This record gives sequence, C-alpha cells and structure tokens, in this order.
Amino acid sequence: MQQETVDKETSEEVTTRQLREELDQERTRGRQRQIVTNTIFILITVAAAAVLIATLALPIFHIYGKSMAPTLNEGDLILSVKGEDMKTGDLIAFYYNNKILIKRVIANSGDWVNIDESGNVFVNDQMIQEPYLQKKSKGICSIKLPYQVPDGKVFVMGDNRDISIDSRSKEIGCIAGEQIAGRLELRIWPLGKMGFVR
Repeated sequence: MQQETVDKETSEEVTTRQLREELDQERTRGRQRQIVTNTIFILITVAAAAVLIATLALPIFHIYGKSMAPTLNEGDLILSVKGEDMKTGDLIAFYYNNKILIKRVIANSGDWVNIDESGNVFVNDQMIQEPYLQKKSKGICSIKLPYQVPDGKVFVMGDNRDISIDSRSKEIGCIAGEQIAGRLELRIWPLGKMGFVR
C-alpha cells in the first residue's frame, strides 16, 4: 500500500514536470512567433517607407540616350532631390510628353539668353563658363535669339549640344516649376563613378 502511494506521488511529479516543460516550450514558441511577426512587420514598414521616400522626396532616375554626355551616360542611375528652386548649372529632371527628360538649367525667369554661331551661351549679355562641355555648338535652335525666359520658367540645355533637343527648340521650350521632377545630385551607379554630379 505504501509502495503504491510512493509510485502514485512519483507519477504525479513526473506528470507535473512534463506539464511544466511543455508549458515552457509553448511559451518559448509563442515568443519566437511574436519575434518573427514583429520582424516581418518592421521589414514591411521600412520597405514601404523607403519606397515612399524614394518616390516623394528622393527619386532615382535611369539615364537613357546621349543628350547629357559626357556628364551623364546611358545606364547611369542618379539620385535626385525634390524641389522647384533651381539655379543656373543645376541638372534637373522634368516631365515632357509622358517622359522624363534630363537637362541643365542655363537661365531663370526674366533672364535673356543668347547663343552665338560658335555655341557660346550668354545670359544677360555675360558669357557663361561651361566646363562640363566637351564641345560647344549652337545645335538645333528654332527660337528667336536673344530670348527672354518667361516668368515661372527655366531655360534648359543638354550638355551634348549637337544632339540635345531642349529649350532652344520651340517644341520643348522653357520648363515650368510644376514640370520639374527633381534636381540631380548623386550618381549611385556604376559604382566606380559614384559621386556628386555637376
């Protein structure tokens, strides 16, 4: 009778220990599930924030064509900053006919632009220095020079003046602030050429 009581108590201790171990394991699994759920939530939130920032504040542009060579080349990826306050020499991306074009700001609202036959550019009768050009050219010009930039707009030109179609053409004309998608700041690809663009 005493042996039976001891066996019963031992059996109850084993069962209680097993229950405690199983309960501990279940709590551990619950904590692990919570950690995984929290991690997934954090990753989704960070990814969504990154996409939102990239779309609204820091868009990235992929360069196609040769109108900005040698400054920008086909295949480059350029990080930009949103804003409408552009100054002479800035590289900007803007919307035109459901496309995004990249050009350089040459003159602002009210400025007078003139281009001589050698391709020298004058803003308000002062020749501007353009160290980013490989070759000067008057290029395709269908506007009457000298030309005054309308209010609220900027006059833009590509760095490859022979082939760039830009504000020198009546087709594109000057760019309004609401067309501007961003000011180009940093080349992020190719890695070997990473750095600020000017």
